[in-house]
Amino acid sequence: MKTQTKHCKNISDEELVQKSLQDIEYFACIYDRYEQRLTRYILRISSFSLEEAEDVLQEAFIKAWKNLNEFDGDLKFSSWIYRIVRNTTITEWKKSQSKGKSQRQELNEELFQNFPSSLDIEKEVNQKFNDKNIQKVLQLMPEKYREVLILKFLEEKDYQEISDILKKPNGTIATLINRAKKSFYQIAKQENISL
Repeated sequence: MKTQTKHCKNISDEELVQKSLQDIEYFACIYDRYEQRLTRYILRISSFSLEEAEDVLQEAFIKAWKNLNEFDGDLKFSSWIYRIVRNTTITEWKKSQSKGKSQRQELNEELFQNFPSSLDIEKEVNQKFNDKNIQKVLQLMPEKYREVLILKFLEEKDYQEISDILKKPNGTIATLINRAKKSFYQIAKQENISL
């Protein structure tokens, strides 16, 4: 399948969806295109190990394949697949909690290299943050705030994509991000974490 995926480089996601409906080999292109970033996303929003995250991703791609006919062309494909991965992650996390199998895992430092120093959408990032301190603050944040910060600043999604992924209006997303930024700084101050 790897040979096939080389030919998919210049094909848009939406075209790949259409081609995948005709020939399953093209779905491998979608998988290859999204595998790494979706695995990182799962790790960022959950306490799963890498192995568990890979299992969740497999489950999410199975769901995506089964529902590919229902893809709404008005959405970006990336928003659609992120929503499936998010929902699958939440479902699998709840299952693991009910079975008592989940163990807390520290967030990986490398995942936070893109986190902007100011968390200010309009400003350019001029300085580097101590990634470890950002991790500490994010781990202490309420899930709903941590998730929007991860989507906005680590996954680099715009407001519309976040809205599509979380199925919330743009105004709500803007409010959540604003509150999340305030919460981030309050927690850092309360915990005496230097940023």
